[in-house]
Formats: sequence, structure tokens, C-alpha cells
Amino acid sequence: MNIVFGRKTHPNRCSLLRLKVYNESMNSPLPGHAAPLGATPMRGGVNFSLFSRNATGVELLLFANPEDPQPQHILRLDPQINRTFYYWHIFVPGIGAGQLYAYRVYGPYVPERGLRFDPTKVLLDPYARAVTTHTYRRKAASQPGDNCAEAARCVVVDLRGYDWEGDEPLQHPFASSVLYELHVGAFTRDESSGLPAELRGSYAGLIEKIPYLKQLGITAVELLPVQQFDAQEAPFGLSNDWGYAPMAFFAPHDAYSSQRTPLGPVMEFRQMVKAFHRAGIEVILDVVFNHTAENGPEGPTLSLRGIENRAYYLIDPQHPERYQDYSGCGNSLDASHSIVRRMIMDCLHYWVQGMHVDGFRFDLASVLARDKHGQPLNDPPILWEIESDPILAGTKIIAEAWDAGGLYQVGSFIGHRWAEWNGQFRDDVRRFLKGDTNSVRHFAARLSGSRDLYPQTDRIPARSINFVTCHDGFTLNDLVSYNQKHNERNLQGNRDGLDANFSWNCGVEGPTDDPQIEALRARQIKNFFISLLCAQGTPMLLMGDEVRRSQQGNNNAYCQRVAFDWNSLSQQINLLNFIKQFIAWRSSLNLFKQPYFWSDPGGPQLIWHGVHLNAPDWGVYSHSLACELGEPDSCERIYLAFNAYWEALSFELPLLPTGWQWALVSDSARPGGQDFCNPPQPLQHASHYLLVPRSAIVLQAVCDN
Repeated sequence: MNIVFGRKTHPNRCSLLRLKVYNESMNSPLPGHAAPLGATPMRGGVNFSLFSRNATGVELLLFANPEDPQPQHILRLDPQINRTFYYWHIFVPGIGAGQLYAYRVYGPYVPERGLRFDPTKVLLDPYARAVTTHTYRRKAASQPGDNCAEAARCVVVDLRGYDWEGDEPLQHPFASSVLYELHVGAFTRDESSGLPAELRGSYAGLIEKIPYLKQLGITAVELLPVQQFDAQEAPFGLSNDWGYAPMAFFAPHDAYSSQRTPLGPVMEFRQMVKAFHRAGIEVILDVVFNHTAENGPEGPTLSLRGIENRAYYLIDPQHPERYQDYSGCGNSLDASHSIVRRMIMDCLHYWVQGMHVDGFRFDLASVLARDKHGQPLNDPPILWEIESDPILAGTKIIAEAWDAGGLYQVGSFIGHRWAEWNGQFRDDVRRFLKGDTNSVRHFAARLSGSRDLYPQTDRIPARSINFVTCHDGFTLNDLVSYNQKHNERNLQGNRDGLDANFSWNCGVEGPTDDPQIEALRARQIKNFFISLLCAQGTPMLLMGDEVRRSQQGNNNAYCQRVAFDWNSLSQQINLLNFIKQFIAWRSSLNLFKQPYFWSDPGGPQLIWHGVHLNAPDWGVYSHSLACELGEPDSCERIYLAFNAYWEALSFELPLLPTGWQWALVSDSARPGGQDFCNPPQPLQHASHYLLVPRSAIVLQAVCDN
């Protein structure tokens, strides 16, 4: 191995400037070991290991400071000494945690064979536990020429010695969970958060808002991507705010750290997890193992492409210079390759064991179900490995069971433990409450756990993650305020984002001062929450829906920095209190924690009604539905009624045993502050209940005493 200082250009283009090696502060490196992969602090130094099958040479670059344009040391690995099979490795004594490093990898640049080695590009270690983007410029990684001065650097992390103070993942069952999809940066970056400027938009800032989340009643936060992502991956100088552009899967995103040091993101993320666990709230990560920020053939060379392109990515077999793209982002990881599967499993283990997270939501998980030719597999190895892995046995694993290539697996995703984002729930609830025809049967199926989608005999209903809104699409406020998407600010001619939103503006497009339209929108928002929180399955709320957060009609706001406005807590206090009370009521009932589908034998008694008892209208033009639900051996019994019609409807109420009567839990048509009754308000043995247009009610059986 050689230590090289200084550089003119690169071999195969020009010669290296070799200088006499002498540095008293650094002992001679040792051969090192192939395992473990990544940078691992050990006694006396750090072991580095990198996989590359077709590389002809590897250099390890060591930087003294994040802003340094050139490395302090360049260690050239000797393939006779520093290579075992396809693993390049070296042990560097005298360094430890906090050391900055990166790689240059040499090899053939033959795109028509799928080989894209480029030693002019400084590369991130796929196993880097921390990354600093202090000097990073995406454009420099995309254009010809050396990008060392503008490349991101990895950070050596020592996981030993951190005091977890007895912390462990919480392992709440799905059946008693309420999820809240949250963006770390957007949640606290606004001045209205009341936080000091240095804490806004950070992991530490999120800690300060845990009491709010606890009072809301949620049991788990599902964080939008916090794996180091490329915020510069956006059109026309905009910022990629959502984070679905991964650069380093093992590293917490550095821009979310208030500690502006190389090791700050790791320390602060751990502190955040520990604080959430103290509050009884789980931390679920939205992980992106379907593609990377390197995009298509013209994209930047940041890591995997320049290390071993053919192993990490799905290459077009007919045109190896191209990528198979099932993510819609230019490339797809090859999860059928053993190296990629190992990386994914090692990564998941790291986040659970080293960072104590409670689970994962897998973005476009169906990409992981494809083979090297892009064909769907009946038994995808990586998905079974994740499900059966003992280290992950206590975690929540949630699939977004579709991809951008047309593979849609909601209801057919493999496994006995995987939960699924139920996209059908979103669409069918929207269509019914909007007033679409031929929607009542689908709405009923979603309320009752989507048994039609999940026919497996061993399936528990809580594995359906029910949601009306998520990061991708309209917010709930915008769902009732816009008929069309308004993505002009994305600078893509309003062509991006889905056109099928199943939204309804209630009569006016966008904001309005019309009190009648505002009242209807408020009612519709509560109708959606009632549908979500009264359905069988695990509910997921979108950050800010509880206070009518808006994206001004943008249904693809990935490149818009739309923050949570904390002033809206006081402006929407009635809606916020409505949701808090509704979640608490739901959490108090065993009906929503059943291991059986409501429609199955052995489950609670489910009876469908219409405006008349036992006479649901399943017709194409039906806009009303009611149901009665109760446990045979319990006093818990509830009645739900939905009027999605544009006229008032009177619903006949079921008879109750002597000594019992119906009491009002919620009526979405009542004004704020009166729309939820705590305790439930007895109806004095009423036989009917009049629902105004576009409204919903929840009743609960109570004892006369």
C-alpha cells in the first residue's frame, strides 16, 4: 500500500504525483480485514472494508476537516495485500471516531457493459454511519472533472460506550397503535414553533414538541426519510424537502442536526429516539431501498454507481448503459443481488440495534419484489429475510405495496407479518365522502377492515395501515378545498403529481371567505377523521391535518418547504380538540383492538343498516350507510351513520336491551366545541337521528344508570 500526498489528475489520464511518505503522527497501515464492511473503530485504529468486484484499484481518502478541499492522506490499497475476494480492506492505526473519509475507485468505464468506474469522483462508503455535506455540490458529481473539493465526506462512528439508560424499542402492538406521519424538518422549522433558531428543523427541536404529540394521542411517529439524502436533487434550483433521494442508508441526515459537528447527527438522533421512548412513542423510519439519488445515466456519481454499478442496480439487459426504473427516479436497486440484500439487512440491523428504532415503512416496497430482469418474484428473498429475521422480530415492518412500474400488491404482499399501506382505503373513503356513485360497497369494506383485500385466514386486521392522506398528495385541508392539483411552483408545468385525487372543493377552488363553504369543508374534514378513526385497522394521520395544514393545492410538494404553522393550534383549537378526544375514545375501546375481522365468525357482531334498520342500500346511487358493532361478551356497542348525500336523511336507530340507550359520541355537523361529547350525551331513547347533508355520527350504547 502507498500513502500519496497531492494530485495532478488521475491514472489513465495523467500520472499521479508521488511524494516521499513521511508523517510522524501516522503509523504504517496494516492489511485489515474484509469484515465488517464499512469503517469500524477497533483497538488502536479503524478497519475499512469496501465491496467492489470489478475495481482495479481503490484509494482511501482521509480528511482533516469537513471544509478541506483535499484529503490530508491518500491510502492506495494494494490488491495483493488489501483485497480478499471482492473486498478491499485496510486497517489505519491512530485514528478513531470523527475521522472524515471517502473513496476513489478505479476500473473500466464501459457503460455499454454496465461498468461506470470514474476515479475523478470522490465516493461515499455505502456503509457510512455519518456523512457531512459541508462542501457537497451535486452538480460537481454530475459533470466531467474532479469533484473532490465539492464532494460529501463520510464520518467514522464508534457505537460503543453510548449510555442508552436502559432504553429499548417499545414494541407496541399494531392493534393499539395510532401512527402520525411526520417530517422532521418541516415540523419545527417555522419561527412559530417558538424554538431557538438553532433548534428549528432538527432532531433536537422535535424532542421539544413531544408533549404535543403525546397529548394528541398518537403512539408512533413515522418519520419521512432521515437516511442521508440529497437535498439538491430537485429541478431548477429547488430543494428536495421530502428526502426520497438517498445518498447513505446508514447515516442520519446531517441537516436535521442542531449539532454542527461530524458526529452530531448520530448523537442527536439517539437522544431523540430515547426521548420519544420515554414518552411511550415509537419511532418508525420511512426507508428508501428502491433507488438512490444517483438517478439515471446522466445523474451524479456519488457512491454505488462508481463502486460496483452492475451489482447494486437493475441494469437494462438489452441496453446495459441504461437502468431499469421502477421507482420513477431514474434507477432501481437490485434487491435480488446478494450484496444488496446484505446491505439492506445490515442497515436494518444497524438502525434497530445501534439507533433503537421501532420499525420501518418501506417506500415503493414492490421494487424489492423484482428479480434482476425486473420481473416480479413469487417469493422475493429479501422480503422473506426481513420478515423472518430474529433481530427484526419485534419491529413494525410496513410496505408501500406498489411501485412506479405498475406493480400493485395491496392485499397480495408476501409474508405473515408485513403490514401494508392500504391505498384502497384512501381512495374508497375519498370517493364515498365526495359523493361518487358506485362507492358505498367499497366504503363498507374499508370500514370493516378490508376483508375483501386480505382473505388470508391467519391475517390480523391491524396489518392494514389505513390513511386518507399522506405526504404524497393533498393534505386533508386541500382535499376539501381543491378539485385540481396546483403544482405550478414545482416548475414542471403542473405535469407532475397524480391527476386522480378524488377531491372536492365544496364549491370554490382554494381559500374562501364564504361561511357556508367553510362550514361544509370543516364538516367534511371531520367526516374523514370519523371514517379513519372508526375503521378497523391501524390509523395513520398526516402531520398537520389536525390543524388544517395546507400546501395551497400542491399534491406533490416534495420540493416545497411547507412548514407546520404552530399558530394554527390556536386558530384550529376546536378541530384539534375534536381529534384528541376522538383518538382517546377510540383507544379506550376493545372493539378496535380485535385480532379478528369484524365480518368473521368469532369477531364482534357487525350489522349493516341504511336509513332503515337491516336495509342497507348497496345501489349504484347510494350515498348513505350505517352499521352497528358490538362484542357478544362485552357492553361495548357502537353505531355509525354516514350521510354523503346532499339532502338531510333520518336514520332509524337499532333497539337496545332494557336498561340501555344510545348516547351521542360525535356529530360532525355540530359546531366546533360541541361536535364531540365527553362523556357521551344520552339521546333519551330516541328512535331516529336526523343527519344533515354531508355529515356523520357516532353513537355508543350506555347504561340508563
